[in-house]
Amino acid sequence: MSFLQVQDVTHTYFSLKEKTAALENISFEAEKGEFVSFLGPSGCGKTTLLSIIAGIVSPTAGRVLIENRKPGEKDLQIGYMLQQDYLFPWKTIEENVLIGLHISNNLTPETEKTALELLEKLGLYHVEKKYPKELSGGMRQRAALARTLAVDPDILLLDEPFSALDYQTKLNLEDLVFDTLKTYQKTAVLVTHDIGEAIAMSDRILLFSKQPGTIHKTFAVPDSLKGMTPFEARQEPDFQSLFQNIWKELNHLEQYRAES
Repeated sequence: MSFLQVQDVTHTYFSLKEKTAALENISFEAEKGEFVSFLGPSGCGKTTLLSIIAGIVSPTAGRVLIENRKPGEKDLQIGYMLQQDYLFPWKTIEENVLIGLHISNNLTPETEKTALELLEKLGLYHVEKKYPKELSGGMRQRAALARTLAVDPDILLLDEPFSALDYQTKLNLEDLVFDTLKTYQKTAVLVTHDIGEAIAMSDRILLFSKQPGTIHKTFAVPDSLKGMTPFEARQEPDFQSLFQNIWKELNHLEQYRAES
C-alpha cells in the first residue's frame, strides 16, 4: 500500500452568492521517500490540495490517507513549510525550533538535543540565542526547516518555501532541503510555479489544469537526474528537455485559460 493516497478528492468553496469548484476528482499515490511536485496555472487548486493533505481543509468529496491514517489523527505528524518562515519574533531561534515538541508534549532532553543538532546540520551555528530579526532570510528559512523537522514529521508539505528568497539563496536552499529529505527518507509534496525547481527537486511532477483543478498530465523525472543535487541537475541535457516539454504543456494550459 502506498505511503500517501489521494482518492477522488473534489473540493468546492461556498459563499452566500455562489459556489466555486477548486478541485475535481484528484487521485494519485506517492511512495515513502518520494518527492512529488504540483505545478500548474495560478488558481488551479494546488495549495488547496496541499491544505487538504495537511488536514487543514476537509474535502467536499474523496479522502486522503497517509500510511493508512487520515490527516489530523493524533499520532500522525505533518510538517508544513510556507513562503514565509513564520518564526515568532519574540522567541529565540532555540525556542522557535522546540515549539512543536512543546505543543505535542514530546519535549525531552533527547528530543531537544536532536532538534538543536538540526541547526548545525543545516549550517546554522551558534544561533540558538539569537532572535529571528538577527538572521538573514535564508537563515530564517533554514531555522523554519529545523523547526519542521524537529517533530520528525511523517510527511513534509512545502508551499513555495523559496519563492521570497534571492536566486542564489534559493538554489542553495534547494540543495540543502533535497539532501536533508533524502538523508531522513522523508516523503515530500511541493507546490511551486517554478518549472526548474519542480524538475530539480522531484521524482514526479503533477501538472494541474485550470480551475477546477484536475491532473492534466504526470511527468516522471528521468533517473539520470534523481541522484543529483538540484544545482547539478539543472546543468544536464535531460533537465532541459523535460523543462521544454513541461513549459509547452503549461503554456498551452495558460493560453486555453485566457481564451475560455
